Formats: sequence, structure tokens, C-alpha cells
Amino acid sequence: FEALCVFSPHYNTVEAEEDKCVKFESGLRPDIKQLIGFFEIRDFPTLMTKARICDEDGKAKSSYYKALNDWKGKGPD
Repeated sequence: FEALCVFSPHYNTVEAEEDKCVKFESGLRPDIKQLIGFFEIRDFPTLMTKARICDEDGKAKSSYYKALNDWKGKGPD
């Protein structure tokens, strides 16, 4: 997202920080967008960090439940 913003003069100004955040949020996966949207973060580096944390937490959670289901599926013989 940031690499593409370089080509848009609008997003390269201090005044456009809020617009940049809103645009970034609109492209997030729905699960992350729902979590992040409530905070109304309008500092772009902070928004990116929080979105990355949510993504990593979601992946860790999925892996945990997948492993748990695999373990339960094997059960005692």
C-alpha cells in the first residue's frame, strides 16, 4: 500500500494522513477491519502496526485450533 501511495500526490501530504488511514482500512480483510475500525486510528504507522498484529494473532489462533482439532481427532485407540 505504501509503495503505491508514492504515486498519488494526495497521500503524500501531512493533511492526507487521515485519508490514507481510511483508504488502508478499507482494503483490510473483514475480520481485521472489524477489530481495527473501532479504534479509529489516524496515525498511519500505528495503523499498520496494529493491523499486522491482528493478522499475526489471527494466524496464531487458527494454527492453535487446527492443532487442537487434529489432536482431538486422533483420540485414544
